[in-house]
Amino acid sequence: MFELNSNTVIGMNNDSLLPEANYLQTELLKANAWTIAVDQHEIKAIIDLQLVQKNQLPGTYTLKIEPQKVTIQSSGSEGIFYGIVSLLQLIRAQPVASHVVLPACEITDAPRYQWRGFMLDESRHFFGKEKVEQLLDWMAFYKLNKFHWHLTDVDGWRIEIKKYPLLTAVGSIGNHSDTLAAAKYYTQDDIKEIVAYANDRFITVIPEIDMPGHATAANKAYPEFSGGSIYKYPNFTFDPANEKTYPFLADILKEVNVLFPAHMIHLGGDEVALGMQAWAGRPAITDMMAKNKFTDLTDLEHYFFRRMTDTVISMGDKILCWDEATETDLPAGKTIVFWWRQNVPSQLTLALQKNYQVVLCPRLPLYFDFVQDKSHISGRRWNGAFFNSVSDVYNFPDKVMPSDELQSNQVLGIQANIWTETIGSDKRLDFMIYPRLAALAEAAWTDAVKKDEASFNERLKINFALYDKAGIYYFNPFDTSFHPEAIDFMPRITKPAGKNRHHHHNRGTKTGHHHSEQHGHLKQGAAHHIKSKKRHKR
Repeated sequence: MFELNSNTVIGMNNDSLLPEANYLQTELLKANAWTIAVDQHEIKAIIDLQLVQKNQLPGTYTLKIEPQKVTIQSSGSEGIFYGIVSLLQLIRAQPVASHVVLPACEITDAPRYQWRGFMLDESRHFFGKEKVEQLLDWMAFYKLNKFHWHLTDVDGWRIEIKKYPLLTAVGSIGNHSDTLAAAKYYTQDDIKEIVAYANDRFITVIPEIDMPGHATAANKAYPEFSGGSIYKYPNFTFDPANEKTYPFLADILKEVNVLFPAHMIHLGGDEVALGMQAWAGRPAITDMMAKNKFTDLTDLEHYFFRRMTDTVISMGDKILCWDEATETDLPAGKTIVFWWRQNVPSQLTLALQKNYQVVLCPRLPLYFDFVQDKSHISGRRWNGAFFNSVSDVYNFPDKVMPSDELQSNQVLGIQANIWTETIGSDKRLDFMIYPRLAALAEAAWTDAVKKDEASFNERLKINFALYDKAGIYYFNPFDTSFHPEAIDFMPRITKPAGKNRHHHHNRGTKTGHHHSEQHGHLKQGAAHHIKSKKRHKR
């Protein structure tokens, strides 16, 4: 048994590990009110952080707890950090006291996937810096390492661009449920702070600047770049025939590139067909298509996207896009496709055939805006019946995906996405994220042969006390009445029109619901306004 208390000293065998030592020191102060010293020279180390010369996958670590000492070893600082996280999971599972006793053990661990992601949509409803940093804390606790930040869309533009101030002065006004809501967005200083906060937790922040569709908020601010309107989708696209559109967007991407050192920018590229018909018949569009010998509007869409990806590549960044963009001729070594349409498996097959890297994020089961229990009424279901339970998330991808595709080295990993049409409060956001975030982490970290759902469920119950302490309003799948469903907007119930009613196929587009119609590393012992029109997105 090892006893940890305020007299414990953290040491390291390499000065580069000082940030990780300081992180552990800070977390123990926050959770246990211990003021633990850091000995940069390792002389008095009781918790010893050691870089070792080994050929390991990034994130691999060994945590060894002995009666007199705790040792965390890895070939890189990322692995040291995850060893620290596992130690913190063990500590936080114990009652807060002047000391904690941990059993002797040795854990050697490595992630299954290098992409373990979560996406937050803040265009539809905005949550702010404090909530994002809390989310990053929990992502770190669950060893998730990619934060995909959906910052621009129809309902609001949420990132300051200094060259084009109207994007926030005008484009950030309103949200999905209230088009007159006060302007809310992140300043560039906010962005820098959040990116640094994530970096300290080995989380890469990836911005999404959606184009050429989902551009309504930007076009509200700068209407001269609008591709036109059609019924239900006003000013939905940028104008591909306006040569000034391209430098306008390039300027935006250049500022974004400076703010996000990830060397990755997500360009969206999805659901352009929802607004593309506004291009048809416009003289400038007709002239451009004739000049370039395009046969249909899709050719023009691909032309637009290739030009913008050229801008991203010229800055040394990778292009990230939703699976519709697989049809575009993009450079294989520079492109990561996010496969979200589980009902269109051919897009995943095509992406792999074109040698794109792929992140798996299918609506079933990785859209967290879908309800998580059959009793819930607010949120989405696929075809009115299928939803995304904690168990479904935990068992992804092996019980869903073909084994040959999972074995492809082009599959980087998995990601859950949450679109916020039905989420306007912190309480409901928490209810939809937790505890599915823990299940996501297990799915992304743990190999199928090592999974044990019964063990996971027992460990998950222990985490509920941590959610309670953090003030998180979570869903309890073992007692569904524990926290009643958090509902921000009551769903509208409509009755069928009758037996002669025409039934249209809902392709599950993202516009109303962005892409809609949607491990053993959690250690044992370780929640007068105008309403906008509903759209169907991802």
